[in-house]
Amino acid sequence: MATCGEVLVKLLEGYGVEQVFGIPGVHTVELYRGLARSSIRHVTPRHEQGAGFMADGYARTSGKPGVCFIITGPGMTNITTAMGQAYADSIPMLVISSVQSRSQLGGGRGKLHELPNQGALVGGVAAFSHTLMSAAQLPGVLARAFALFQAGRPRPVHIEIPLDVLVEEADDLLDSEPVNIARAGAEPAAIARMSQLLAGARRPLILAGGGAIDAAASLTRLAEVLNAPVALTINAKGMLASRHPLLIGSTQSLLATRALVADADVVLAIGTELAETDYDVTFAGGFEIPGALLRIDIDPDQTVRNYPPKVALVADARTATEALLAELGEQPLGERDSAWGAARAGALRNELAQQWDAPTRAQTRFLETVLQELPEIVIVGDSTQPVYTGNLTFNPERPRRWFNSSTGYGTLGYALPAAIGAWLGSASERNARAPVACLIGDGGLQFTLAELACAVEARTPIIVLLWNNQGYEEIKKYMVNRDIEPVGVDIYTPDFIGVAKALGCAAEAIDSVDGLRDALRAASDRQGPTLIEIDQAGWMQAVQA
Repeated sequence: MATCGEVLVKLLEGYGVEQVFGIPGVHTVELYRGLARSSIRHVTPRHEQGAGFMADGYARTSGKPGVCFIITGPGMTNITTAMGQAYADSIPMLVISSVQSRSQLGGGRGKLHELPNQGALVGGVAAFSHTLMSAAQLPGVLARAFALFQAGRPRPVHIEIPLDVLVEEADDLLDSEPVNIARAGAEPAAIARMSQLLAGARRPLILAGGGAIDAAASLTRLAEVLNAPVALTINAKGMLASRHPLLIGSTQSLLATRALVADADVVLAIGTELAETDYDVTFAGGFEIPGALLRIDIDPDQTVRNYPPKVALVADARTATEALLAELGEQPLGERDSAWGAARAGALRNELAQQWDAPTRAQTRFLETVLQELPEIVIVGDSTQPVYTGNLTFNPERPRRWFNSSTGYGTLGYALPAAIGAWLGSASERNARAPVACLIGDGGLQFTLAELACAVEARTPIIVLLWNNQGYEEIKKYMVNRDIEPVGVDIYTPDFIGVAKALGCAAEAIDSVDGLRDALRAASDRQGPTLIEIDQAGWMQAVQA
């Protein structure tokens, strides 16, 4: 007899799932009955929040949903923060949990791990939550989840399976086939209208977000055809190569970039929410789009939020950009402003380069050193100063090479477990994995420090770049600037080198550019994780000497 739990593993294999993150418990052991005989690898984090962040990082590098097996009750309350980050950044995550037996749901009888309503608990951080009331429902609810991942706006999905359903006989479901869904196409009338407006524009501009990440090649060609400068959100970094003459980076919160946006007469926004953490990181307001706004998004609701469009299209980003290219190839382009395009983008980059202060330049030097030593590196960031700097100044060569938790939900402690998942996911489409670094501050690392043990156990050779400024310095500055006496921000800083070594990691502190280079080379040759501690004050002194 095959149980529902065993059939679940079989169906996940059919959908191409290669990796599961979870912590086994008495209420989830039946999910594991078929796992040992499957092709799916299991990694055990040290906290369910870590499981969610690992699934998030895995999804971002692989392009596939991250999958978690989570215990009922405390496991679900623990993972909701990670689900919130994934929800905010539109990351596909499948959270499969147990729940009390059907006859005991909502009973309030004090059963182990009992919650009144798990579905309601995660309702705000999931596209949907479904309680499986019989094994027969399993293929259908999995099809719903993967239809969302494949063809809709990807966000976490929660499926909870009652304990008695987990052991229900499900032999007749073993032959169930996965359902694959195509994304929405490009409606011809909308494409024609958008093409007409773009062709006639004198100063066109493109704003691209993470929802367009798989359209990098066609979007680059579209920008070149239009001679349109391109601004990327943080999750879209790498869609244009770092030295592309039309790239204006991710500086939409800065006055000089806003002036360029204000001068554009037609703006194409594709796969972007046009939201605060990419367009107004200083919370000052004032980002405006005076020109005709064209919006393309896979989510109908998103096409009209924040900034109303002149023309909107619900479509897959790659399909839409390819359709625009084809349509533009059939009509003449109007006269462009001679000071626009690559000329205006280059002038903006030069203007911004002159504005960076000493800390920004020092932290950019740090990031550039990492990239010089490891050109293919994936940098997974937390909420810490070099990440904020990199969001403005750092441009990788390809997509899925820079992402962090300073966008959207803004979670501390994200980077370490997410980097573990990112390393596991980075080989999904290639023969060799890319090197992966976690860029995190001393405050954020203490949220998920125990996941270093998971990295050792899973033999993931991530490089933890610990930027140590002995506390929550950004929040301290914010308090001071608002005339609030700092409280709670000067936290105790442990011996990270000693802790990392105790957990089985290689670890060292560096105090120079050459020291960083040597440490990165040594780390890239190891089979397990390495922690490299960079003292902020020491680095600033070294690079300014």
